[in-house]
Amino acid sequence: MTPRQRFIAALNREPLTGRVPHFELVFFLTMEAFGRLHTSQRSYGQWQQMEEKERQLHRNDMADMFIATAERFEHSAIFLHPNTGGHEELFRLIDLIRDKTGDKYFLMIHGDATYSIPDGNHMVDFSYRLVDDPEGVKKQADAMVDNALIGAEAIQKHGGLDGFALCADYCLNSGPFLSPNQFSEFVTPYLAKLIEGYRDMGFYAIKHTDGNIMPILDQLVQTNPHALHSIDPQAGVDIAEVKRLYGDQICLIGNVNCGLLDTGTDEEVIESVRYCLTHGMPGGGYIFSTSNCIYTGMRLERYELMLNVWRREGSYD
Repeated sequence: MTPRQRFIAALNREPLTGRVPHFELVFFLTMEAFGRLHTSQRSYGQWQQMEEKERQLHRNDMADMFIATAERFEHSAIFLHPNTGGHEELFRLIDLIRDKTGDKYFLMIHGDATYSIPDGNHMVDFSYRLVDDPEGVKKQADAMVDNALIGAEAIQKHGGLDGFALCADYCLNSGPFLSPNQFSEFVTPYLAKLIEGYRDMGFYAIKHTDGNIMPILDQLVQTNPHALHSIDPQAGVDIAEVKRLYGDQICLIGNVNCGLLDTGTDEEVIESVRYCLTHGMPGGGYIFSTSNCIYTGMRLERYELMLNVWRREGSYD
């Protein structure tokens, strides 16, 4: 099986032999690993001034960097981060990676269109709107989903993409920003509509949110994503408990503790990896990853330590 096929099998909770699939939502340490900036850290403000030859060099460099990351760290999937805007550039990036690798890797992009925790500049206004204009908030939520599905139809027509990572964060470490009742009113129906639309087009949907998801976990599962990422241990979310509750309904992705990768001891990192493998792997439906991503400032050697444990102990055989 190719890495892509193994990734899809895990998303579908099908039995696997060999090593459990692995990927990271983002791997930002490309400068340390390859001497190249990650695509999302580059400035493309002069993109419109470039001649086509120069643009093609940038496209090839982006594609090669994504592929090099997947190959070196044995990722089964690639989360594309095109930052030049528009479907046409996305299509060119998809085509480049497919031309270079065929169907070896599962390809996804960001595709959430639901309300996330508002930033500090909009948090108060959004909270007032929930009370003062709930119907307007819901009308906007519906429109955001409709627009996302229109875009997905164009992507489906082009082909080459496997799915979407839905990266709206709903929760803080203390719990969801919205109460469970508010979440059921302003997010859940629209998340369910979005996922259903993606599924109907043949796409896979991976729902990501950090924080303590336990008060809304039942609602997240009811919206029927293929997988849930990142099962955040820094917010007290226990992968063993999530697996016990919903492991027969949804694939789990996570949840090596990023905080320990950053500031813990080697022994604590190894313990976190083993805990994830021990409780995530049984019965299938598990993809190994951190509890967020490999972010700027994390030591590459810590990620490599995590992977070494996975290579030794993360096998169904």
